[in-house]
Amino acid sequence: MINVNKLKGKIVENGLSVADVAKAIGIGTASLYRKMNGKDETMYVKDAYAIGQLLHLTTEEMNAIFLPLISQI
Repeated sequence: MINVNKLKGKIVENGLSVADVAKAIGIGTASLYRKMNGKDETMYVKDAYAIGQLLHLTTEEMNAIFLPLISQI
């Protein structure tokens, strides 16, 4: 599971909403929420990468948010 609180914080810091992020990476808002919470849908590396690019996340920030996701693989 990803660090949802850190991800939401970075979304807000960038002046975006979860809906904005979902639209930018080409998925529905509900799908992104399910991916973020590990419910019924999987957050793929391509999704994490697209979000990282959109939010201009550093490697350290990507690791802090998404590393728990990678460690589950």
